[in-house]
Amino acid sequence: MHYYQFHIGDYKSHTSHLSVIEDIAYRRLLDFYYLHEKPIKQHDIARQIGMREHEQDVLTILDEFFLSSPQGFVHSRADKEIARFKEFAEAGKRGAAKRWGANGEANSPPNPTPIATNNHKPITNNQEPYIKEGKPSLSGTAFPPCPHTELLKLWGKNLPHLTQPRTWEGNRQSNMRQRWIQAGKPSAYSPEGYKTSEEGLKWWDSFFGYIANDTSLANGFETKGRTWRPDLEWVVNATNFQKIIDGKYAK
Repeated sequence: MHYYQFHIGDYKSHTSHLSVIEDIAYRRLLDFYYLHEKPIKQHDIARQIGMREHEQDVLTILDEFFLSSPQGFVHSRADKEIARFKEFAEAGKRGAAKRWGANGEANSPPNPTPIATNNHKPITNNQEPYIKEGKPSLSGTAFPPCPHTELLKLWGKNLPHLTQPRTWEGNRQSNMRQRWIQAGKPSAYSPEGYKTSEEGLKWWDSFFGYIANDTSLANGFETKGRTWRPDLEWVVNATNFQKIIDGKYAK
């Protein structure tokens, strides 16, 4: 990995007791670990990170923040970030292969997933959520429209125990559309992005699965004797979405 998220607050809370040299050693060890994506061998590591004159400080940091294993010193939090990065990268590669085909020629994209219309009956507990469509955008017409209905189904499939929206309009719909476009652009957490509804739905299925299985959000948080759990409206809020992507709630 040539890029990883750095959480200043989390880092400071765990390293405030370090000396300046120890702090530098930890940062360099983390950079080395992310760059090579494999356990660190104790032998000669101080020289490899440019701290041969402070070898004892480097070994002290290894013992405190890394776990010794038969393969070398490992870092559990970094391993989770590396695994998640590889998962998104592989998903992007598979999407690109489907999009371009074996001969490098673009495949025809599937028809966009239809969105519910305004012709509806009163909402009941058994009915699909009511989605009020906004006016179509005249910009970015090459990008597939946000398939709200299918995304809500994926939310229900991965996180059925959390609140399921009864209606999906206004700011809820606007935020979802913005996150749909944001996630579709190539980035550190979505290397290839996505260009079709099919690829986008696979990405969001994986994203909701990540929330369900690899974050503390699925079980909620105890506060003042009550358990708070997120809903989809909270997840697609720009600030909250970025915190999830950054790994703030990772187990």
